[in-house]
Amino acid sequence: MDLLPIGSLNQNVELLRIETKLFNLYIQGKPFHSTVEALQLHRSEDQQLVEAQLQVSTFSSNLMVERIFAFNPKTRRLEDWSAGQSSWPIFFETQAYEIVVEKKQECAISFFHENIHLRQAVKPLGKMILSGILNFQNEVGLTELELRLNGQAILQIQLEIFPSKMDYKEDYQMILSDVNQQIYNLSFDFLRKTYNLTGLRETKNQSLTEYFTILQHIFRQLVHAVERINQSPHSKHQVQNRIVEAARVKKTGIENVSFLSKHPNLLIPDSKLGFIPLHGNRYYPSRALEAKRYVNYDTNENRFVCWVLVRISKKLNELRVRLAAKENRKDPILAKKINEMQTQLQRLLKLDFLNVGQMRQFSVSLVLQMAPGYREVYRNYLMLMKGLSIQSDLFRLSMKDLAKLYEYWCFLKIHDLLSRKYELIEQDIIKVDRTGIFVKLDETQKAKIVYKNPGNGEIFTLYYNALPKGEQTPTLKQKPDNVLTLKKNDSSAEYKYIFDAKYRIDPAYEGTPYHRVYKLPGPVESDINTMHRYRDAIVYAEGNGRELERSMFGAYVLFPYHNEEQFRDHRFFRSIELINVGAFPFLPNSTKLMEAFLDEIIMDSPEKAYERSTRPRGTKDYYQNKFAGKNVLVGSLRDVSQLEDALRYGYYHVPLENITDHKLLTQLEYVALYQSKKKFESSGELGIHWYGRITDWKVLRRKEITERPARRGTEENLYVKFSVGEWQRRPMPIVSGGRGIYTLLYTSKYMFDRALEISELRLETEKDLATWREQRRLGLVSVVLDHDQVDLASSVVDIQLKE
Repeated sequence: MDLLPIGSLNQNVELLRIETKLFNLYIQGKPFHSTVEALQLHRSEDQQLVEAQLQVSTFSSNLMVERIFAFNPKTRRLEDWSAGQSSWPIFFETQAYEIVVEKKQECAISFFHENIHLRQAVKPLGKMILSGILNFQNEVGLTELELRLNGQAILQIQLEIFPSKMDYKEDYQMILSDVNQQIYNLSFDFLRKTYNLTGLRETKNQSLTEYFTILQHIFRQLVHAVERINQSPHSKHQVQNRIVEAARVKKTGIENVSFLSKHPNLLIPDSKLGFIPLHGNRYYPSRALEAKRYVNYDTNENRFVCWVLVRISKKLNELRVRLAAKENRKDPILAKKINEMQTQLQRLLKLDFLNVGQMRQFSVSLVLQMAPGYREVYRNYLMLMKGLSIQSDLFRLSMKDLAKLYEYWCFLKIHDLLSRKYELIEQDIIKVDRTGIFVKLDETQKAKIVYKNPGNGEIFTLYYNALPKGEQTPTLKQKPDNVLTLKKNDSSAEYKYIFDAKYRIDPAYEGTPYHRVYKLPGPVESDINTMHRYRDAIVYAEGNGRELERSMFGAYVLFPYHNEEQFRDHRFFRSIELINVGAFPFLPNSTKLMEAFLDEIIMDSPEKAYERSTRPRGTKDYYQNKFAGKNVLVGSLRDVSQLEDALRYGYYHVPLENITDHKLLTQLEYVALYQSKKKFESSGELGIHWYGRITDWKVLRRKEITERPARRGTEENLYVKFSVGEWQRRPMPIVSGGRGIYTLLYTSKYMFDRALEISELRLETEKDLATWREQRRLGLVSVVLDHDQVDLASSVVDIQLKE
């Protein structure tokens, strides 16, 4: 289907007309959504519009529907429509639709919808007109509009509301499934403007929303079942024995033999009247047992029925209390429905057969499984104990606002992408709030998930709707949706990135300013500005100090868009590499860019992570001097005794002629000692073990350095003597790796602290340093030089991972 001109998208037309003898009903609005048309949503594989739900039902024999007309977006006109015909997407979220009911005769027609806001939107205009504006905001799915005559339903219209920023049959249904799969019933809501069809499933965490939805469906059946039981309740026959005068006993039983044998005092001797022979005499009883039989309804089955009714009554009371606490959910019709259910339950509980004791244990008997009435109560009880699953056709259940649902999905999908590759340290930390009518994510400080990178042991944390501890917003409060905090090895700082879900997209209509600047659909400009605000407004305070530092290294919009390859050319994607602010398209089938970026920032070295952020002008020169500045001298030792003297007297000396650039003397801050294999193999310690801070240096004649005798012929030579405050042993030595140091090697303290082999001390250029840092995060690195003696090498040949 070709894209429509923008002018035709903004025109209101008649979308639905229903003509009856009693009234005419009209719904008008925009038949197309500009974003839907720009993104070509709700199409099949051959780019044809998918079918939409449209049903018109009557509930009164006196109401006859004469004709129905529905708008056809293919022919772009109103056409005659009958039940069973195809219908197309013409109703969308966030668009307003006007409904008008024109009466043909004066009568008490009213409009009804389960959602109180839509119900109150349609009001009478005079005696013959009902009119109002319906707007479903960010809610999608099925909805039912109902007309009532004198309070009784006479006409019902079922419409399907489509999303405007994602595909309904693919993306929306997958989002629902993803959310419910990770946290069951999180996507459900209570009496919204639209609903989805659901079915039963097993669950241990049923919400009040699900319970009430199922209860409405089975309540009438439950009442009829109990009334059916009342006609022929299950009972048990019991016998009660009582002692009465023998003359009054109507019927005796064998139990009197045992009774009289235990009570011989009741036997009276009489040769004429006696009929009990005993020891040659005849006796008759003065008193005897009389068995009285009666029907008892206090059975386990009746106790079970009573317990089910009481349990339902308590649940309804709980629902009523929670609804009363929420001002925005007070609905007199809903309250009336709950009260009517409670009245029915109290009436049933007063039936004679339910005057029973408490149920102490429960077993499924044949009566519960097969007896009329009981089997229906038992089946309905099992249904009430279950939860609901999406994509079935048994129950109607509201789903959350699509913007909130998208926000939940983004958080859970990021968690899903991370949990596939990284180890979960706290995998039960996604907490949900079940204290209300429906389930929602816990938005407190504890809403976080902690992971571990098995490759290098680094820990990182994903926060939902909460800032990490220590973050502040000295001006206005900031609360991004998702914050990923990375703790890198070899760095005390934490690197934090914001991923904010925004259910908004600018479709870049041709001719609009957005299209002229960006050419492609993308996030709304104001959302990108919000990312700049987040990054700059959220700061970190170290300890109790007042010095604040900007702690967010990047901020990105997650928005609903399916074409990832196309978005690579968008300015707001390229800006991520430039200033670490931008956007990612994020939908169920469009997660590759986001997944690749998550892997990239997790594997970044601390330096690369820092370099991603926008730095003040002059930072590059500052850090170039800091990292590349040669402030460590690594000197070789002639023998073991030189090492012993250096450690004992706290000094190191070297011929002045070996220092080719005397300016370096003013930059040196540390001196380190290299122990070669040739000289120190017998001692077992090779490489660089010792280093110290230089406290002073002097140029002296060799004979003036008295701590160690001079070699013959060197007494008058000039030497540099470095005084060392305290020698320190490295936790891990820098090994030779098959190479050596001929005389002296200069390096930076940054490289000296991180090197594992002496060849790494030769890295100087920014390119080599960057390559080495990234390779080091993957494993041990081999630096190949053009000479075996590191200080004599002129260039780096290769930097590669060791096998």
